[in-house]
Amino acid sequence: MSFTSHMDSALAEARAAALRGEVPVGAVLLDPAGRIAARAGNRTRELSDPTAHAEILAIRAACAAAGSERLAGHTLYVTLEPCAMCAAAIAAARLKAIYFGASDPKSGGVLHGARVFSHSQAHHAPEIYDGISAEACEALLRAFFRSKRF
Repeated sequence: MSFTSHMDSALAEARAAALRGEVPVGAVLLDPAGRIAARAGNRTRELSDPTAHAEILAIRAACAAAGSERLAGHTLYVTLEPCAMCAAAIAAARLKAIYFGASDPKSGGVLHGARVFSHSQAHHAPEIYDGISAEACEALLRAFFRSKRF
């Protein structure tokens, strides 16, 4: 079986989020057969909801479609290392794996900061793959925040 990255689809969601004035983070959730089950970009400002991160929105949509709070066998692609809140949701949903692009030493919750999956309280720890299309993900974030500073 060969590896097919879906980070381009997550980047498209991140670009759409940037156009809405949101921090450009995008997520794509695949079902066990490799089909896109849900996709989302950040909508925290649009929805006035601090939990409306791309990962959370994609998980909510896929759970609703599946009629279940568990997404065993599902895989998440996200352009930025998930924060602690999103990592906890990933564990609760029992995702099989996460692939992320840019690392987030300041607010990440997977390989940095809280490192949610390394704690004994974590109900589930997915496979973690980092650095997928990292340069493109980082460039999008840098350009967005640079535009906000001037």
